[in-house]
Amino acid sequence: MTTTPDQTTAPLWDAPVADGLLDATVEVPGSKSLTNRLLVLAALAGGPGTLRGALRSRDADLMIGALRALGTTVTEGEAPSTLHVTPGRLTGDTDVDCGLAGTVMRFLPPVAALADGEVRFDGDPEARVRPMLPVLAGLHALGVQVSGDGPDLPTHLPFTVHGRGRVAGGAVDLDASGSSQFVSALLLAAPRFERPLTLRHIGTTLPSLPHIEMTVATLREVGVHVDDSRDGIWQVTPGPVAARDVRVEPDLSNAAPFLAAALVAGGTVRVPGWPSSTTQPGAMVPGLLEQMGGSASVTDGVLTVTGTGEIHGVDLDLRAGGELAPTFAALAALADSPSRLRGIAHLRGHETDRLAALATEITRLGGRCEETRDGLVITPRPLHGEVFRTYADHRMATSAALLGLRVPGLQVEDVATTAKTLPGFDAMWLRMLGRTAQEA
Repeated sequence: MTTTPDQTTAPLWDAPVADGLLDATVEVPGSKSLTNRLLVLAALAGGPGTLRGALRSRDADLMIGALRALGTTVTEGEAPSTLHVTPGRLTGDTDVDCGLAGTVMRFLPPVAALADGEVRFDGDPEARVRPMLPVLAGLHALGVQVSGDGPDLPTHLPFTVHGRGRVAGGAVDLDASGSSQFVSALLLAAPRFERPLTLRHIGTTLPSLPHIEMTVATLREVGVHVDDSRDGIWQVTPGPVAARDVRVEPDLSNAAPFLAAALVAGGTVRVPGWPSSTTQPGAMVPGLLEQMGGSASVTDGVLTVTGTGEIHGVDLDLRAGGELAPTFAALAALADSPSRLRGIAHLRGHETDRLAALATEITRLGGRCEETRDGLVITPRPLHGEVFRTYADHRMATSAALLGLRVPGLQVEDVATTAKTLPGFDAMWLRMLGRTAQEA
C-alpha cells in the first residue's frame, strides 16, 4: 500500500486488474445480518445457546462487546466463528460502543431499556450522522426515557437509555422509510416486554423488506409468536425465547462483488453454501447478474456465475436490497448502455450517503453518474485510474475493487474498512484472481 498525502492520509490499495478469465471458488463467511440478529436473541433466550459459522468482523465484534457490557457472556468455541452465548441479567451503568454498526446502534437501545440502569451509546464520527429518531421515538412512546445532549429527544448518537428493568409494551407508530432496522430493533426485544407490541409503519416507503422478514423468521424460529398478516403492521406476543444451537448462513450480499467479478473479467466464480431458501436480500444477486449478461445456476448448494466480459445496462428496482447498489453501480459504470438504479433513497442514511458517494467517485474516474430522487442514473464512459475514496464505507471499497478489474491505476482508499463485514477482503480478492499479496 502507498499513501498520497496531498489527497488522503488513509492507506491506498492498488486494485488489481484482471489479466485473464476467472476460474475461482470463493468461501464467504457468515451473514452479518443474521449473526447480529441471532446474537441479540441468544442474549434474550432462556438458556445458553451456540452460533456456528458466525461472522467475525468489526460489526459482529461490536455487537459481542455491547452484549457483554449489558451482562451477557459470549465465549469462543473451537473456532472464532463458533460463539457460545449465556444470557445474564441485563445490567445498566455501562457504555456501548456502536462503531459504525447500524445493527448495534439500532437493535440494542430496546434491549438496553430492559436493563436496570443507564446505558450510554456512542460510536464513530460517521455514526453520529446516521438517523436514530424512529427507534428512540418508539421507545419514548413505550414509556422509556432517552436523553441526549439537549432537552429534546435525541435524533442521533450519542444518547443514553435509562433502563428500568422492564418495558410495558403497547402500540407504536413508526416511520421506517429511512431504514428497515428501525422496525427490526423493536421487534427483536419485544418478546421480553410485559404486554404485546403492536408496531405500525406510517411512512411512505419501506426499504429492505427482506431484512424485516429475516427478523420475523428468526423470531419464529426461537418460538416467538409474530403476526405480520397485515401490510406494514407487526404484533409480537411476549413469551420465552428458546435457546438454540444454530448455523449461520453465508453472507450473500458479501458474495455479490465476487460473483459480479465474473461479468467484469469473464470466466466463472463459484460460491458454496448457497441456501435453497433464505430471507437475505442477497438472494436477488443471481437473477440481477443474469439481467446484466451473466449466467447463474445452483448445483448441490454451489452457486456458479459465468460471464463473457460483456455487461448490459439495466433498470433495477433495488428497494428490497439496497445494500447491493454499490456492486451494481460499479457494473453499470462498465456496461454497454445506460442503467437506472431505483428505490434506494434510504441509502443516503447508511455508513455514508451512498448515492452521493457513488456519484462522486464514479465521476472522479471519468464516468457519468447522476443522483435522482430515489437512486442513480449511470451512463458508461471510458474510465481512468484515480483514487477512489470510500468514506469509511465497506461497500464503497468492494465496488471500487470491482471497477479496478478493468481500470488500470485505480487506487482504493482504506480498503481495510471492509473489515466491518468482511475481514481480509483484499486477500480474498487476490486469491480469486489466483494471486498472492506479494504478486499484487
